[in-house]
Amino acid sequence: MTGFNRVVLIGNLTRDPQLRQIPSGTSVAELGLATNERYRNREGELAESTCFVDVVAWGKQAETCDQYLSKGAPILVEGRLQFDQWLNSEGQKRSRLRVRADRIRFMGRAASQGSQAGDSPAPTAQETSTASTDESDDNLPF
Repeated sequence: MTGFNRVVLIGNLTRDPQLRQIPSGTSVAELGLATNERYRNREGELAESTCFVDVVAWGKQAETCDQYLSKGAPILVEGRLQFDQWLNSEGQKRSRLRVRADRIRFMGRAASQGSQAGDSPAPTAQETSTASTDESDDNLPF
């Protein structure tokens, strides 16, 4: 059976991107994303829950995220789930599930973000992608 592994999330960054280089010279950015869901609880009151998601971006996309994004920035992430396993320094098995970003779309600036002197402002609705596509945004429901 063929599987399907696709994730689309919209949320705000919980911290500034953390950029690093792996030994081959490729850039990797780790992002923290918070998505909120509003719903009515059993008592009929409005409630909200937040889901925190780790995201990893590679290459030029990672560098662009580091250059233009900061804590609080609203973004759309398209990618796939990635399960990582490793042994820690004590020899214990560790694992995590995170989203490997194929595309990150900048949704604009968060209200609390101001531009500092010397910063180049991020273009609104800027898109970074690891794959070239000719998709139109006219059919998106948001």
